[in-house]
Amino acid sequence: LLLACKDYALNTGGMADEAWDTGAPGATDGDDQEPPPEEEDDLLKLAPASTNNYVFIANPGRNTVTRVTVPGLAVITVPVGTLPSTVIATPDGKWAVTLNQGSDDLSILDAETLAEVRVPIRDNFNRLALSGDSRWAMAWYDENADSLGTGNGIQSYSEVSFVDLQNAVHWPMAVGFKPAGVRWTEDGGRAVVVSDASLALVDLTAASLVPDLITLAEDPMDAPEAEEVELSPDGNYAFVRQRGTEEVVVVDLADQTLERVPVGADPSDMDISPDGLQLAVVARGDAQLWLLDPTNPFGTPEIVDLPVEGSYGSLQFVGDGRRGILYTSSSAKDRFAIWDQTDDSVLERPLVKPVQSVALSADGSSLLIFHTKGDAPEADTTSPFYGKWALTQVDLSDLRSNPLLLPAEPTGYTVSDDGRYGWFILKGYPLLEALSFGTLLNTEIKLPSLPVYVGSLPGTATAWCSQEHELGRISFYDADTESLDTITGFELNAGIEHQ
Repeated sequence: LLLACKDYALNTGGMADEAWDTGAPGATDGDDQEPPPEEEDDLLKLAPASTNNYVFIANPGRNTVTRVTVPGLAVITVPVGTLPSTVIATPDGKWAVTLNQGSDDLSILDAETLAEVRVPIRDNFNRLALSGDSRWAMAWYDENADSLGTGNGIQSYSEVSFVDLQNAVHWPMAVGFKPAGVRWTEDGGRAVVVSDASLALVDLTAASLVPDLITLAEDPMDAPEAEEVELSPDGNYAFVRQRGTEEVVVVDLADQTLERVPVGADPSDMDISPDGLQLAVVARGDAQLWLLDPTNPFGTPEIVDLPVEGSYGSLQFVGDGRRGILYTSSSAKDRFAIWDQTDDSVLERPLVKPVQSVALSADGSSLLIFHTKGDAPEADTTSPFYGKWALTQVDLSDLRSNPLLLPAEPTGYTVSDDGRYGWFILKGYPLLEALSFGTLLNTEIKLPSLPVYVGSLPGTATAWCSQEHELGRISFYDADTESLDTITGFELNAGIEHQ
């Protein structure tokens, strides 16, 4: 999903102590168990969406959307369809779009006037994505996502709905089995929908939208799971990473042909560098990082060897992409590494616990590592972190770190877009935790009730935090002034409480 704000959920599945651990490239445990996939963060399904001027909040229990003006905190609530499960602001800030699971439609709200246009879509969808040019929406059904709708009637696992937001026109279509998501070319001309056995190309400039299907699996009867798709910056190629293979499928979007490019054993993560010059693939089974040119992926790749004991399966580029953070969330390893492209060095650092997920500050200067409650096999049982939730802040300029023992599981986080602050919330605690990336210190803010979602307002040092309340409650915390403003009962246009 392409949100106008940074709202994140953590992968809260935890990690069992017996989680897969190779110990050596290509090895498996005694039961020949296939390595589990690396887990990455998911966007909060019910998180409000932000623009520079507004925060939009879906209220599925009341079939409404609430708009809060920033910084004045004026509140207006308007009706939409039944059970609005998701609200997303278009990147240009012109519209807020809700997926109404109960009435099987989208509500397109004018951000300024709140005028609504409602567009029917196919039944029983629970996921929504918007294009980067703010023109298109795609809805589909994801069996791994929660559903608020009734779920009655026929359920398709191959259909998607495209909606032209500008003209409120619906284009339903059948694509491959179990669509995993969509990528949009930067020029807004194409959408690419990836499924396990096929790739659907949709020409968004055509008078009528029709998917062109390209078969990905050599054996459609045993198609490997398609876990990830990336597009080259020039829009010429789509790259598909399939689980359990040793190749990346390269699809030429112009002539709709494909080739397979070797990338090492068990490719577990794939990313385009921020400058668009590299396609990086982590070959977890070979303990290697493969670097390809996304504009010429058939050339000779650069291969960087990784420390074997790290079992690294995930990569996140830092800042301008000259460095990358390597970690694993599928193996109980209490370490991470920094890859420096200037000399291809890989520097490992210990951690107090294994990694559940990681987050970077907006400017790439600081790293947050959310840890599992479970411990590494050789962990010190006398450690204060043993069997507890934890978070570690890391300053990437000098690698100073500050591990924090947490009283409960963190359930969401956000960062400011100026790189100075981060915030997170804890399960069962009426607290907002503020992090200063410059000092590595945290501040605890008491909330009126239990938090549900957290996000940040673009261009400010302010975080919002929605909370449990029968009529709605949201608080805004300004980290610069250390002030908290709360709106309670916002569906009734209640006033602001200053703290």
